[in-house]
Amino acid sequence: MFFYDPTFILVLPALLFALYAQAKVNSTFQRYLRVYASSGMTGAEVARRILDSNGLYDVAVERIQGHLTDHYDPRQRVLRLSPSVYGGTSVAALGVAAHEAGHALQHANDYVPLGIRNNLFPVASIGSQMAFPLFFMGLVFSWDTLMLVGIWFFIAALAFQVVTLPVEFNASRRAIAQLSTGGYITQNELPHAKRVLDAAALTYVAAAAMSLSQLFRLLVLRNSRRD
Repeated sequence: MFFYDPTFILVLPALLFALYAQAKVNSTFQRYLRVYASSGMTGAEVARRILDSNGLYDVAVERIQGHLTDHYDPRQRVLRLSPSVYGGTSVAALGVAAHEAGHALQHANDYVPLGIRNNLFPVASIGSQMAFPLFFMGLVFSWDTLMLVGIWFFIAALAFQVVTLPVEFNASRRAIAQLSTGGYITQNELPHAKRVLDAAALTYVAAAAMSLSQLFRLLVLRNSRRD
């Protein structure tokens, strides 16, 4: 149904945007992974210093496997960095490490959008898994209520992605400020780190655009079936 109904054209522009964003973040990260910061510090060292300078001594910094798997876990208060970031000395590594430290700072400062996102996560997780099966079961069996439940599940997942945008943009602003004031990278290196973070942010914008277009598609399908 996803690939063979004519409404798929409604999500095609957002899909192309998402593919572009993913390619952009990968190419930008790889490019600046080869540009080494003059400080010679690793991503793990920078993250640790940012956390300590803000009094977050209890937040651990750990290495995690994978590529661009870096994240901050607010439940366990752990900042996890991928190998190329944890041990890397590039401006890309330092930018990503500082960004994840920015999330820890948000958590410590009770940044409202982060709290909303964390509270939405359980519902959004269920919604992203259940929305399409419920909707298309309702579509096949002409059960409008089931389609509507699927749509509301999908709206919950979309709300999570929308509130993620200010969280990510704010974490990047905090990262740039910390990198600059802490002297971890020079003023000449700062634009390079910003390009990496801007490219990463683009993937979140693309994800939200993709979900919004999917929601519009579901509404069109529901209305056409009702007609």
